[in-house]
Amino acid sequence: MHRVIGERDPGEVEPDLARTLLREMVRARVFDERAFALQRQGWMSGWPPYRGQEASQVGAAVALAEADWLVPTYRSNAMQLARGVPMADVLRFRRGHPEFASGHDVPVLPEAVPVGSQIPHATGLGMAANYRGTDEAVLCCFGDGATSEGDFHEGLNVAGVFETPVVFFCENNGWAISTPTAAQTASDTIAGKAEAYGIEGRRVDGNDPLAVHETVAAALSAARDGTPVLVESLTHREGPHTTADDPTRYEDRAAFPAWRTADPIERFVEYLRDADVVPADFVESVRSTADAAFDAARESAESAERDPEDLFDHVYDDPPPTLERQRADLAEHLRRNGDPYRR
Repeated sequence: MHRVIGERDPGEVEPDLARTLLREMVRARVFDERAFALQRQGWMSGWPPYRGQEASQVGAAVALAEADWLVPTYRSNAMQLARGVPMADVLRFRRGHPEFASGHDVPVLPEAVPVGSQIPHATGLGMAANYRGTDEAVLCCFGDGATSEGDFHEGLNVAGVFETPVVFFCENNGWAISTPTAAQTASDTIAGKAEAYGIEGRRVDGNDPLAVHETVAAALSAARDGTPVLVESLTHREGPHTTADDPTRYEDRAAFPAWRTADPIERFVEYLRDADVVPADFVESVRSTADAAFDAARESAESAERDPEDLFDHVYDDPPPTLERQRADLAEHLRRNGDPYRR
């Protein structure tokens, strides 16, 4: 495992990098808090909180080169924001719109909601880079539960065989929904699974953004040289799996060490202030800016509403009678009750 915050001399910190990481972590925290609140108000149907995982996600995303591909999962929204995906795009997707409505050119795939389905896609992107002789690498993100899916084994096996430039980034937050890691794999570590596929495995303190950044940057470099890497980022999900979940029914925070459950932003701020890298008002200034950006993103998402019946338009070229009946039923329901998102 790479060095954690407490083992790093403050003199080693690159101030610009440290401030960038903290800024993106705070922006991500604000977005998560505000999105969670909007879901509770009925603004969107669901939200997968990532509070507690900001250091893991931001540290990894900032390590990417400009042309590198990000392959996210449904909880990777902090990664997408740090990568440059507009806030409004993330909100629109949660309102049922196609992703990337802004038409941005950030090299990122749509976030995968099925568990693990994005892993073979990432391997395919890496194979394409090899075929074209280009230098981009791929960062594929997933949770610990995805390592029990067949897609995980197939994706890593092919990546090892074809030496694809892919870093498989597993955010191990201790829970596959409500199943603890020990109950869904007998492996001592997830990083240790890499050996079976002939690739490298590394572990990192996922609450230390500097360590995550260092680890992922080194892994991307190795991947470009033909050695795929599986990185296990040990982090912690402070909230529920989604807004439909109640973690108090199964989670025991005392089962995790303090370094893993500590708030990553508070921990990083304390460290950077000791290193005299950020002023006292840094966090509040970033929060204020992020709040304003979120307000603008929400207004943009709300102004881009579409007809709910549009969801039928791209299913079949020649819609069958059953689909036409569903369209008619929805139209009648909306006529009687109105569109809840337009109230």
